[in-house]
Amino acid sequence: MPNETAFEMATSAIRFGAGVTREVGMDLKDLGAHRALVITDPVLRTMRPVQVVEESLHENGIPYTIYDRVRVEPTDESFQDAIAFAQRTEFDAIVAVGGGSTIDTAKAVNLYTTYPPEDFLDYVNPPIGKGLPVPGPLKTLIAIPTTAGTGSETTGVSIFDLHRMHAKTGIASRRLKPTLGLLDPENTRTMPPQVAASSGLDILSHAIESYTALPYAGRPAPGRPLLRPAYQGSNPISDLWAMESLRMVTRYITRAVEDPGDDEARANMLLAASYAGIGFGNAGVHLPHGMSYPVSGNVKSYRAPGYQVDHALVPHGFSVILNAPSVFRFTAPAHPERHLQAAEALGADVTRAKPEDAGRILADRITWYMQRLGTPSGLREVGYTSSDIGALVQGTLPQHRVTKLSPRAAGEEDLARMFEDAMAAW
Repeated sequence: MPNETAFEMATSAIRFGAGVTREVGMDLKDLGAHRALVITDPVLRTMRPVQVVEESLHENGIPYTIYDRVRVEPTDESFQDAIAFAQRTEFDAIVAVGGGSTIDTAKAVNLYTTYPPEDFLDYVNPPIGKGLPVPGPLKTLIAIPTTAGTGSETTGVSIFDLHRMHAKTGIASRRLKPTLGLLDPENTRTMPPQVAASSGLDILSHAIESYTALPYAGRPAPGRPLLRPAYQGSNPISDLWAMESLRMVTRYITRAVEDPGDDEARANMLLAASYAGIGFGNAGVHLPHGMSYPVSGNVKSYRAPGYQVDHALVPHGFSVILNAPSVFRFTAPAHPERHLQAAEALGADVTRAKPEDAGRILADRITWYMQRLGTPSGLREVGYTSSDIGALVQGTLPQHRVTKLSPRAAGEEDLARMFEDAMAAW
């Protein structure tokens, strides 16, 4: 099979500015929407971002129904609950208000109510599901993020925990992309510091993974353009967005976490999330995310401070960053220069660095941010031991959508060593 010779750049339209949430009603009216389904979580339901959306819809004569049962770190069961609710509701547009969990839930609702499949897993990425292509256009979806991390407002990816596997999987198609992302810095004022830390570190890893992913020309060519995956490998356009995102994270992440009143820092982290989303939404992520999915899915009793949830939870950004230092030590030999460029963008001094130092320098710089922002010190701190490594490896192996984008192929023994290395970062 010949290798790929092209890449495709696709992203949602985004609008940035303080107060743009108030424009959502006008947007829906201009788009010809008649009735909206507002999707959010039970905590945000009573908070200012949702209230502003309701006011805007009311002022512009858009009737709406609210679904407020989104689960933080959604599962196949929570997706299906939202889909079932939507199937009983009349709407022709969706407004998602919340973090990545909410926006990803809204994407699934949009797809499964527009083109109901025979089986829930039909659209899910292989080898877990069939990976069927989305048949056609979806309904209007306006995404209003209240965290600065996932970049889900720009991407065609929807991620969830598959309960029976204790691991994350997802659905990927350019047609899942929101119609519009409204980036309103006023909405991130509700983030507790630990949520800001986790979501900010997710941005950091998105950007590095995008920049260090297998180049797009290293993938097999698809039989048809429609079959070209959303995650295509590193490419010249995604590279620009990823590197600028890293520079923004370097300037603003500690300020945003340590001082929630720093409006400039919060606004720029919201932009950085979308910059990274444009990058990884087309290039993809690789092993840190692939390995994070079983870390989230197999969590026993750990509950992260700052998250108002009624279930055990390793927040997504933490589950990713805990693996990142060990991964980049492993992948650096495949492309030392890119790993050093990422480390330099994060503030590391690489003037005398040798290629063989790349993995250590990048890992050390990421660890510095983890320590500064008060993250868990390793997998052990969130409840894992060496006896869990077998299950973590088995939960990683099916994540072909991302693991096959690693610049260095990783087998079971490699993954086991990386998980062991991630048990304690310091």
